Order: sequence, then structure tokens, then C-alpha cells
Amino acid sequence: MKTAHAAWRRLEPVHGMIYFVPEARRRYADLGLSGRAGYFASRSAAFGRASAELIISTFYNFNPEWVRQSVDGAWDATTPQQVLDARYAAAGEALRRAGIHELAHFAEVLTLVRRAAETACEHPQGRPLFAAHAALPWPEEPVLQLWHAQTLLREFRGDAHVACLLSEGVGGLEALILHAATGEIPVDFLKASRAWPEEKWAETEEHLRKRGLLDGDSLSPEGVLLRRHIEDRTDRLALPAYAALGDAGCERLAELASPFGRAVVEAGLLKLG
Repeated sequence: MKTAHAAWRRLEPVHGMIYFVPEARRRYADLGLSGRAGYFASRSAAFGRASAELIISTFYNFNPEWVRQSVDGAWDATTPQQVLDARYAAAGEALRRAGIHELAHFAEVLTLVRRAAETACEHPQGRPLFAAHAALPWPEEPVLQLWHAQTLLREFRGDAHVACLLSEGVGGLEALILHAATGEIPVDFLKASRAWPEEKWAETEEHLRKRGLLDGDSLSPEGVLLRRHIEDRTDRLALPAYAALGDAGCERLAELASPFGRAVVEAGLLKLG
């Protein structure tokens, strides 16, 4: 389980950069999507003309009112197919800027991650956001095949994570606050990117303290155990995607993936702005 998690984590920047790169913002703006409308529309476009309610349901931890405001009129300005085309074009442009296609072992990494993604496609049940992306055709260009494969693995794991949060009675804002309490991601970034009102954030923090999951602004011992349980359970639910690789394949992918994630970071593709 640990090697599968490492393989996913080390390659995740290859997918995650699409939410930060200027190539994506420019292409979405050309379609009439400004601000966070580009994010919500591009990630949900695999559904077709996704409603705000569908996005709220599957994205899970964003302020619902902000989602509604952001996507209002989005599908009047453009179409899901145009947004998907823009997203793939931006992904390819950004990854080529990072030199992903020139890295050693590119072909082997692509073979391994595509095999894992195709195996994940055999298990769409209960994973709506993943299933929508799994129904999209595979790109022809190898760089985009790599991005698409890692996107599938990200959404496969993400849907499982939402299921785990629901089963433990942890709502979207609660999950954000518990994550912030780990110190892994700056709380200001989480507040700005999910747009929850300050009073709602403070109210939910107090609720988590009463549940015994927070001690001040930090995780309590019970909170640490709950987060560990959720993350471990999420990892277990993501394992079917990596079954085709076996232990040796997961170890090999984890070994080879680090330069790919590092290339994305060093090229500045994860910078805010």
C-alpha cells in the first residue's frame, strides 16, 4: 500500500499543475471563463453541462454559494467540449514547457501509469467524478496520455476520499479545517481557495473542538487518529488501480516518478498567481 501511495504522490504534480498554470487560465479566459469559473467548469466538463449542485456534491469542500456564483452562466459562454479541449491543450503546453517528454524513462512511466489507470477504469462504481473522466477518449499524444492517466488516478482516489469522509461524518469544511490543523498546507491558502466565510470557519472549528478533534488550532490525539484512519482507508480504496502493476511495478513506478514531479515543481508549474 505504501509503494502504491508513493507512486501516486510523486507523480501527482503532473496532474495537479493544471490548476495553477497560466496556459490554462489564458485558454479558459478565451472561452469567456474568468476567475474560478475556469477551474469549476474545466474539472467538471467531463460530466457535460454540470450543474452547480453536481459540482458541489463531487468537489465536496468548496463553499456552495461560491460555486454557484462562479459557474453561473458558464455553459452559456462555452460548451463542455470546448472547455475539455482547452484543458488538454493547456496541459500539454505546460508539461512540454517543463520538459516532461524529454525525461529519462518517459515511455516506461507512461506504460506503468496507463496500465494502472486502465485498471482503475474497471472499477467505476461509486466514483462519479472518476467515471466521468474515464469515459473520455484517450489522447493520442504521449504527454497528454500521461496527464490523462494521472488525472484518472487522482479522481479515482479523490472519490474514495470523499466516501471515507462521508462515512466518518466529516463534512467538506470540517475536512479543510482538519487538514489545515496538520500544518501541511497554509490555512490562508485553504481559506482563500475554498472561499468559506470567516464566521462559518470559526463556527466549524469550535464544533470540531467539541467533537474532541481539535485542541486549540491543532489536531487533538483523536483528530490525528481520525485523519490517519481516513488517509489509510483512502489508500486501501485506491489500491485496485495498482493491482495490475503488482508490488514490483508499484516500486518501479515510485522509483521513476520523482524526477517527473520534480520537473513540474522546478518549472514553476505549481506556483500561485
